[in-house]
Amino acid sequence: MPVKQAQFVISNSDPAKCPAPDRPEYAFIGRSNVGKSSLINMLTSRTSLAKISGKPGKTQLINHFLIDNEWYLVDLPGYGYAQVSKTERDKFAALINGYLTTRSNLLCTFVLVDSRIAPQKIDLDFMTNLGEQGIPFVIVMTKSEKLSATKLQATLEQYRATLLETWEEAPQIIVTSAITAAGREEVLALIHSLNKEFRSN
Repeated sequence: MPVKQAQFVISNSDPAKCPAPDRPEYAFIGRSNVGKSSLINMLTSRTSLAKISGKPGKTQLINHFLIDNEWYLVDLPGYGYAQVSKTERDKFAALINGYLTTRSNLLCTFVLVDSRIAPQKIDLDFMTNLGEQGIPFVIVMTKSEKLSATKLQATLEQYRATLLETWEEAPQIIVTSAITAAGREEVLALIHSLNKEFRSN
């Protein structure tokens, strides 16, 4: 299910100013420097749809992209970026929470985590918050090309074990790489399936 068309729609700092919720929507979020922009560009087969920066914390607005005139891909600000003031972090947290809790057409949030890093409290807390609010999400492991198959499997098992300490059932995990395009078909197939459900309701 290749992406044929991808266009920027709007950036804003107010969830109320997002496009009308008339199409299914998918949000991408993670800690700063997790590889979110690279992943978005890989999924859409574009080189610069999402701006890639060497400076973490670059995304500070809600960015909407219309994909194939059918669904919205939403690039959200990262969370937990330490090199801004607490006031700024609180502002981003309020913006993210306001978006996640008010978009009736948000079908799934893709929470990105770095496959090279052990489960972090900030990520686990964010996922717990999503679960408590009934917001569907999938975990997306990035940068898998940097690990051997054995190490990657060990990371997956560690993540699932950690999640099962507090979850009855571990959330779905998709392993991706912006370099090798691993996981692209799995992510897009999930979106395609949810789009069909959205249209049938």
